[in-house]
Formats: sequence, C-alpha cells, structure tokens
Amino acid sequence: MKYRLLIIVSVVTLILDQATKLYIARTLPLHAMITVIENFFTITYLRNRGAAFGILATSPWRLPFFILVSLIAGVVIVMVIRKLRDDQELAAFSLSLIFAGALGNLIDRISYGEVIDFIYVHWYDHFWPAFNVADSAICVGVFLLALDMLREEQRLKRSRQSP
Repeated sequence: MKYRLLIIVSVVTLILDQATKLYIARTLPLHAMITVIENFFTITYLRNRGAAFGILATSPWRLPFFILVSLIAGVVIVMVIRKLRDDQELAAFSLSLIFAGALGNLIDRISYGEVIDFIYVHWYDHFWPAFNVADSAICVGVFLLALDMLREEQRLKRSRQSP
C-alpha cells in the first residue's frame, strides 16, 4: 500500500506541478502579475535560480548541488518509506508529498536550470517569497510528517505505560 500511495501522490502532484508551471510559462511574460485577491495574493511568473528565499542563487555550484541533493533526498525518502509499518499511512503520505515536490523542482532545474515560481502571497507591501505547487507539497509534507512524528511519539509513550 505504501508504494501505491507513493506512486499515486507523486504522479498527481507532479502533473499538477508541471502543468501549472507550463501554463504560467506559456501564458505570462516573465515578471507579469495578475492580482487574484487585492493586497494578498497574485499570480506572478518568476524564475528562481536558488533554493528557498533565493539561497545559493549566484553560486556556480548551485545547479549540481541542488540536483545532487534532490537525488539523495529521493533515494533516502524511498528507503524510509520502505521501512515504514503498514499502519503508518500518514508518514507514507507525507513523505510522498516531499518526494513529489523535490522531484517537481528537480525537473525544473534539469530542464531550465532554475525553478518556475508563480504563487505570490503578501499582505500589502509585506511579501512572502514566491513559490509553486512542488514547494507547497514539500511544506505540507513536512508539516504532516511532524504531526505524524508527534502522534507516533504519543503512541510509543502509551505503549510503554500499559502493562
């Protein structure tokens, strides 16, 4: 079941990620903005050469580094999923989201040498860095994984306390 979940979540997330990026790249000029909710949310076509918040954007080693890190993360995630118990569905789902997000951005880095971002959330003049579906999948996956780890810790505490 955990491998089926990995495949389904990854395929759905990758299709959504790549389709939205392709749509943005084909329909908007670079840096174009479409206001969705005034002073809160815009669609903005950007290219990010770095990682989160533009980290390492100017490094000559950025592309090989990000590709290597993505590949290592993918292998590690599959190894961790392999070791999960069958009842650890939330952990498998979370790791599948992280895997798919890393793969979505890896596809961009290999294809374009940078990542397409377009979701721009802000409060008036206070902006959060632009992101994409892959970034969202990674963030949601990490959040759900943290919740699952807390839940697992509580389960272990209860099992130690019972006679």
